[in-house]
Amino acid sequence: MPDTGPTVVLPGRPLTTGELLDSAVLLLRGQASVLLPLAAVLAAAEQLVLLPVRIAAGATAPLWLVPDTNELYIFWFLLALGAATEAMIIVLLGNPAARAAAKALVGHRSTAADAWGSGGRWGATALLCPAVGAVMLLLAAVLGPAWFAGFALLGAVAPALVVDRVAPVRAINRSAALALRLCGRAAALRVLGYLIWWIIRVGLGWGTFTGLTALGLVTEGWTGALGMLVWAAVNAVAYAALACLDAVLHLETRIRTEGLDIRLSRAPGAPRTAELLAVGG
Repeated sequence: MPDTGPTVVLPGRPLTTGELLDSAVLLLRGQASVLLPLAAVLAAAEQLVLLPVRIAAGATAPLWLVPDTNELYIFWFLLALGAATEAMIIVLLGNPAARAAAKALVGHRSTAADAWGSGGRWGATALLCPAVGAVMLLLAAVLGPAWFAGFALLGAVAPALVVDRVAPVRAINRSAALALRLCGRAAALRVLGYLIWWIIRVGLGWGTFTGLTALGLVTEGWTGALGMLVWAAVNAVAYAALACLDAVLHLETRIRTEGLDIRLSRAPGAPRTAELLAVGG
């Protein structure tokens, strides 16, 4: 098996909650050159998509709250749309994150060329992305708090595609099935990871905006633009981190419930590659 030292991304054994969070951060650190630029572009695009709805709702930076209670229905749609765009971005980032995690598990280091090379199933990922977004939009808009359930169940969509190599029509079902194993352990950990990064995002976003305003560096009329810029930067890091958490959590769940570590240890003497992790179908 790969090195099991304290700095390895995936040591090939069941991990504690703290170790999973550490593994996700290590994966992000190792793949920052790939994940963060892509995350920055997607997070900036998200801010532009949300802007017309924010204007219609009268939301103001930095927290984009609505002062007029008569516009709460628009604000509700804004929250639902934000939930959908978040989920879609994490799915797209989950593609290179999952590929890098798979390589780490078999003892190889992923490069930027690996992230964009052949076999990445970017087409299937792009097709599933709006499907995930539609599910999240519907859940958040209609059922409100049920958004958390949808978010918890959809974390392994990208890993199921690029690591397990399942057919696109099976990726969502496999993601949900893995999330519910062991009394919903993976689902609960994904929600925990989201809440942790939500607290970090709010703290960094609010703190940065407030600090710049207190220093007199924000001129009148530029608060909205600054708010968008700050949230795009903060979200870029958070989305990349959540994609990495999904990747390591997916593989760790397979180790716990499918004996993936045993399968790798019994692999023939040929060089181990990420293709050994595929389940197909």
